[in-house]
Amino acid sequence: MPGITVKGWGIAVPDKVVTNDDLSVSLDTSDAWITERTGIRERRIGGTTSELATEAGRRAMDQAGLGAGDIDVVVLATTTPDALVPGTAATVQDALGIDGGAFDVNAACSGFVYGLVVSAGLAAIGSGRVLLIGADTLSRITDWDDRSVAILVGDGAGAVVIEPVEGPGDLLSWNIHADGSLRHLLKCDHGGYLYMDGKEIFRKAVRVVVDSAAEALADAGLTADDVDLLVPHQANLRIIQAACQRLGIPEERTSVVIDRYGNTSSASIPLALDDALQRGRITPGDRLLLTGFGGGMTWASAVLRWGG
Repeated sequence: MPGITVKGWGIAVPDKVVTNDDLSVSLDTSDAWITERTGIRERRIGGTTSELATEAGRRAMDQAGLGAGDIDVVVLATTTPDALVPGTAATVQDALGIDGGAFDVNAACSGFVYGLVVSAGLAAIGSGRVLLIGADTLSRITDWDDRSVAILVGDGAGAVVIEPVEGPGDLLSWNIHADGSLRHLLKCDHGGYLYMDGKEIFRKAVRVVVDSAAEALADAGLTADDVDLLVPHQANLRIIQAACQRLGIPEERTSVVIDRYGNTSSASIPLALDDALQRGRITPGDRLLLTGFGGGMTWASAVLRWGG
C-alpha cells in the first residue's frame, strides 16, 4: 500500500495584530498576567476561514511547485466553517480551481492530525495528492467580554500537500481518540460562544497528550529520546511544558508559536510546523512528533520521519 510524504507547506494569518495590552483596555487583565498564565503575547484576528485556508493552500501548492490540476482532494480541518452548508472545503476548492473531492473534518484542535490520518487513508486506497489544510477563526465564536476565553484565541491557517509514495513513506505511526462524555469541558453551541473549563481541560489535556504521544512513539518503535522535534497543539504554554516534562522531551526540542498566534485550533500544529521549517530546525530524516487535543474531547498524535 502507498505511504505518504509531505510535498509542500504554507500558512496564512490575518494582518491585524492584537496584543495583550490591547485586550487590557477592555478587560480586567494585563500583559504580565496573560503572559505568565498562557505564554501568549499577541494574536492575529480577522478574515474568514475560507479566505485564510485558500491563502495557506495556495502557498503550500506554490512551495511544492504544483498547480490546481495536480491536486485530487481538499481536506479542511476546521471547527469554524463559514457556514453550516456547504462545507467550507468546497469554497476553498473552488477558489483554488481544484477539481475533485473536498470535505471538512471537525475534530476541534486535534483536527490537523485527524486530517493527516484521513489523507494517508485516501492515499492508501488510490487517491492522488491531497491538499490538507487546518484553518480556524475562533475570534468569530468568542465573547470578547469573557476574559477566560478572549485572551486565548487567534485566527490562522496552515496547509501541506500530501503525496502518495511507494513503500511506507513518512508517516510512521498515528492514533486518534475521542471521549464524548467530556464535551461539556470545551464547547460552542449553535449561535453561542466558545466555552472552556480551563482548569479541568488543563488536567485532562496533559494526561491525554502524554498517553497519546507515548502510544504513537511505541507504535513507531521509538522513544522520547528519538524525537528530534515535538510539534504540539498550541493551547497554553503551561500545557506544552507539562507534557514535555512528563514525556521526557526537552523544551528546546519543541516548536512553540503560541506567543505570536495564541490558540488557533486546527491551524496551530501547521503554524508551528511551518515556523520550525522556516527557522531551519527540521532536516531530512528528522523524526517529528505531532500531538494535540481539543473539544469533543478529542486527541491525536502522529510520528513523521521528515523527507522519508
